[in-house]
Amino acid sequence: MSGFRSHDGQFSDRMPIRRSLDEKKRMLVQLKDQQAALKPYVAEAVRTALAKRIAELEADIRQAGAARR
Repeated sequence: MSGFRSHDGQFSDRMPIRRSLDEKKRMLVQLKDQQAALKPYVAEAVRTALAKRIAELEADIRQAGAARR
């Protein structure tokens, strides 16, 4: 065994997941809904991580929109 979970030719955890623009938009809506539904006692680290992910997705969507023009 090589010590890795994946086999040759298989995707591993070290590779980023590629998403289409539609998938990114859908995920952005879901994350914003989750952020709005957070209870007041949720840890600040969770809020920060969620806000960071939303900002990254918004930037990706803006960048994809600019590339299309």
